[in-house]
Amino acid sequence: MVPSFLVSVLNRLFRNEAWRRLHAQAAIWVTVVMTAVLLAGAALVVVAESGAPHANITSYPKALWWSIETATTVGYGDFYPVTLWGRVIASLLMLSAITAFGVITAALATWFVGHAEQDMVRLGKAVGNHAREDAEALRSELHTLHARFDHVENLIRDK
Repeated sequence: MVPSFLVSVLNRLFRNEAWRRLHAQAAIWVTVVMTAVLLAGAALVVVAESGAPHANITSYPKALWWSIETATTVGYGDFYPVTLWGRVIASLLMLSAITAFGVITAALATWFVGHAEQDMVRLGKAVGNHAREDAEALRSELHTLHARFDHVENLIRDK
C-alpha cells in the first residue's frame, strides 16, 4: 500500500512536462545503471572472493545482499570482501552508489527549487497586479477629491 503523500508527489511530478523530460529520464537511467552495477558487482565479487581464505561472500545471493548493503551504506558487517580485487570492486560499488544517490538528490532538489521559483514568480505577479489595481483606485479617488475641491472652491468664489 503506497502512502497518499507519495502518490500525490508522484502525480505532481509526472504531470510537469519539463520534469518528465529531464528529471525523470535522469532518475530512470541512474536507477537502471545502478541496478546493473549492483548485479555486476555481486557477480564480480563472488569471482574475486572464491577460494580466498576466510571469505564470507561465497554465493551470488550473499553477494547480492552484500552489494545492496554496500550501495545503501548500511554495511551491517555480516559480509565483506577479504581480497584486494573484492575491495576494489567494493570501492567502485560505493562510489557508484554515492554518485547515483547524488544525481537523484540533485534532480529532486532542482525540481523542488524550480517549482518554488515558479510559485514566487506567480506570487510576485499577483502582488504587482494588486499594487497596480490599488494605485489606479487611489488615482481615481484622488481625481474625484480634486474635482470636489474645485467644485467647493468655485462655490466659495461665486458667493
